Amino acid sequence: MKAALKTAGIVPVLRGDNGAQVLELARALVAGGIGAVEVTMTVPEAAEVIAALRAEFSERLLLGAGTVTDVEQAQACMAAGAVFVVTPVCVPEVVQVCHERGVAVALGAATPTEVWRAHRAGADVVKVFPAACLGGASYLAALRGPFPHISLMPTGGVTLDNLHEYTAAGARVVGIGSALADTRLLHARGARAIQELAGAYCQRFRELTIE
Repeated sequence: MKAALKTAGIVPVLRGDNGAQVLELARALVAGGIGAVEVTMTVPEAAEVIAALRAEFSERLLLGAGTVTDVEQAQACMAAGAVFVVTPVCVPEVVQVCHERGVAVALGAATPTEVWRAHRAGADVVKVFPAACLGGASYLAALRGPFPHISLMPTGGVTLDNLHEYTAAGARVVGIGSALADTRLLHARGARAIQELAGAYCQRFRELTIE
């Protein structure tokens, strides 16, 4: 699972007002070709949502928990079926408990010092957040200069229009929030619209990362 996270490609970050909404969003994304999703702890009863997705999709979906800020949250999400855990900031103490269960960890970081600390703490991937606010793809490229060996996952402001900039900067996994996991679009136009948007993202990512 650790290797799978590094090569997951597109990881939609799921937020919503209730579990039913997030489940509908996840189903539409998977139908559009998405192979990994991150259910954030800001979703009401997030662990229950993770458990429901695990029961529905089993091993066909790389299922993660996001916005994890302590060990207790990480343990609850792993018990529910999460196979990767993402933190918004550098929370080194979650690494050991996750790795003991074979669960991958993406620790959040913003500065070069935080990126290095996250890597030294054992993060399988370092989540660069909020990427757009920090300078976007040019910032990611700058980080890859001193850290070419660290897998970086830009998250925050990644869109279909700038996806090519992030892949050109070296990203092979990106976190995408409301630009893809769009609850307003789901409400306005239904699951089909999300499915089509997911398909567009998947196709674009494949085109950009083809060897």
